[in-house]
Amino acid sequence: MGRVREEGTGPGLPAGLVPPITVALARAVTKMPPVGAIAGTLLYEPKWDGYRAVCVRDDIGATLWSRQQKELTGYFPELVAAIAATVPPGCVIDGEAVIWSQGRLNFTALQQRLSAGPKTLSGLVAATPASYAAFDVLSVAGHDARNLPLSDRRALLEELARSWEPPLSLSPATTDRVVAEQWLENLPPTGIEGLVIKDLNQPYTPGARSWLKLKHRETVEIICGAVIGPITQPSQVVAGLILDGELRIVGRSTPLKARDSRELARWLHPPGGEHPWPTTVKGTTLDRFNRDKEPVALTLVDPVVVEVSADTAWSGRSFRHPLRVLRARPELSPHDVVLGERWRT
Repeated sequence: MGRVREEGTGPGLPAGLVPPITVALARAVTKMPPVGAIAGTLLYEPKWDGYRAVCVRDDIGATLWSRQQKELTGYFPELVAAIAATVPPGCVIDGEAVIWSQGRLNFTALQQRLSAGPKTLSGLVAATPASYAAFDVLSVAGHDARNLPLSDRRALLEELARSWEPPLSLSPATTDRVVAEQWLENLPPTGIEGLVIKDLNQPYTPGARSWLKLKHRETVEIICGAVIGPITQPSQVVAGLILDGELRIVGRSTPLKARDSRELARWLHPPGGEHPWPTTVKGTTLDRFNRDKEPVALTLVDPVVVEVSADTAWSGRSFRHPLRVLRARPELSPHDVVLGERWRT
């Protein structure tokens, strides 16, 4: 799905920026870098809950490419049309394709785009149009900008974006740490996952994890209905929640440390009666958005409440990313576990 291009050609593009393109990456951190820990000035940006998408505008037209170097052009016709009409030839821009729905980012709608056939795609585009949030520029007017410091690249990107209108936008950015901390605390209800933190002096480094990503996390209670591994030495928690009156699997935890495994095992018991879950599930039951997972064997347990740390990536039916187990809450009844209002939206 996309424009046919002769291999190796890139009209109006600098050498090394003919798609597919290798993007810069971010390394996960658990807290804001201490003041003074990094010598340069830091730039803070929202971490979008969308699809990383590199926009390539050459002399022929526009294409979109994923972080995995797959062409996305055919799935986002509204973005490609806007880029072709607004962005001058010779530009390569890094950003995120997102879909807003009822004031919140809708990742599920993005997933539907990539599984849609030609007959259904046009309806999805009309019902849930996509937007593009640009945060970096790799080429301008056919000149490679990757070796420029981020401060210069940001200035070039801001100049390019002066004439933009929706669905194209410039991703917000700030050097004010207090503002960034407010974003981290206040923006998650909109689906913003956290912050991406960059050094303004850095060049664009393809394939390197030269940026930092800090996700907003909240403490929530889930129902442990099974574990992976033996009941006396669990390696992961299988998380459940009561949805539509039934205990349903909504994700899994990160691997448990030995101490946490021993502590949780104290509160685990074999089911006292019929259990609503099978002893083997498809990998996609635990990792909904990973299609390559093999079947997973579950060790069923009597449901027990567990307190976990979760990021904001909730699909409406499951947590998209692994949960971090904090502690067992055996004093609480599983029937009292209620998903917070923000997680139900």
